[in-house]
Amino acid sequence: MATRRLLLASQNPGKLSEMRLLVDGLPFEVVSPRDLAILEAPEETGGTFLENAVLKARYYSKRAGCLAVADDSGLSVDALDGGPGLYSSRFGGEGAGDEDRNRLLLEKLEGVPAERRGARFSSAVAVARDGDVLYETLATVEGRIAEGPRGRSGFGYDPLFFYPPFGRTFAELAREEKDRVSHRGQAFARLRQFLATLT
Repeated sequence: MATRRLLLASQNPGKLSEMRLLVDGLPFEVVSPRDLAILEAPEETGGTFLENAVLKARYYSKRAGCLAVADDSGLSVDALDGGPGLYSSRFGGEGAGDEDRNRLLLEKLEGVPAERRGARFSSAVAVARDGDVLYETLATVEGRIAEGPRGRSGFGYDPLFFYPPFGRTFAELAREEKDRVSHRGQAFARLRQFLATLT
């Protein structure tokens, strides 16, 4: 079966690495925007994770001239009225890294008791070809924000996202465990089923 090019529309190395593993084994040659010298990213003007995923999938599928998968994901914390939400990757401002964002989140939740530290990760995924959306899905996972970072796996807010069914943070889980229950793992399992129908 011929291999077709599939653009995973992310400049985030951690996210790209997860995405590559989640579509592994399908007959697609997986490329990133950087691989195709696409260095600009569209402005994320959507009001929801799904709107932003669709916007990015459309943009990159037109720019690259091939099938494009885009995701938009983030962390919503109850005690912060759903923040950082759509601004999860920009929380802390320009130039802030994962550790900076995690530190800021803990500062904002200082003194907030465990029962009010509820949070959820959301992942929206869209697939487009030539600007036309072929598929979209949204998955979420519920947890709470830990009192401090735990674990060395994963990326982003994983060290702070405590998942009660396992009694550990996402950064303490093996990749296979995390993929089974995480927002992105669920969304990409559905995506994988859809992509398999295209082969």
